Amino acid sequence: MKNNARLRKTLALSALALSFGVCGIANAQQTTLKAVTDPSFVPFEMMDQDTGKMVGFDMDILQEVADRAGFDVDLKTMDFNGIIPAVQTGNVDLAIAGITITDERQKIVDFSDPYYDSGLRILVKDGSEVKTLDDLAGKRIGTKIGSTSYDFLKQQLGDKAEITPYPGSADMYMALMGGNVDAVFYDAPNVGYFAQTKGKGRVETVGPLYEGQQYGIALAKDSDWVEPVNKALAAMHQDGSYDEIYEKWFGKAPDAK
Repeated sequence: MKNNARLRKTLALSALALSFGVCGIANAQQTTLKAVTDPSFVPFEMMDQDTGKMVGFDMDILQEVADRAGFDVDLKTMDFNGIIPAVQTGNVDLAIAGITITDERQKIVDFSDPYYDSGLRILVKDGSEVKTLDDLAGKRIGTKIGSTSYDFLKQQLGDKAEITPYPGSADMYMALMGGNVDAVFYDAPNVGYFAQTKGKGRVETVGPLYEGQQYGIALAKDSDWVEPVNKALAAMHQDGSYDEIYEKWFGKAPDAK
């Protein structure tokens, strides 16, 4: 299976090179783009304490895009609040940090095509009968105090379910593992990462995304790299490389609604 994915990737890279022309790729490969990320958005980007390097879903996506589009990456970190201004002013060439594509942000930076669909998602124990939001009626549900997931549950289910808000994500995951709730409903990246790490083999994410948002790679306005980045992302979806990266960090992709 992986060999087939590698073959598809090789063919896709060859096609991408032809689409740019030999000269264009040769020049692009000599380019180093200044990139920035937020070091604390787990599991999209985080510091590996053993190596001192940034790792995560976004980091894997960025490296794969860079390899395919033909540029090297000079990666720096900063607080999320400074990321869009850094791209806007040209201090960096691009940013990747779980950045939601919004109309306001699109006025000052360019975005790649969406590379990640975020939203809210259900987490249950393996083998649970719960598959969708409708199945949560009459169930005990854990979520986080003050979160959009709590508001969404109250709007959708009201008194039809026992909704318990917890002060932290660790608390609601412990409640699920201990049988105090039947499901957890929270941000898709967070529950997906828990399912792939501490909860692996015991819990799973189910159903579609709710209240969806999309993440994109932010680039300087009118950047020449928007098209190469988009072509790289499209090729990754086509040859299965994107799916491999997604499953590494989040497990099974959400069902379509």
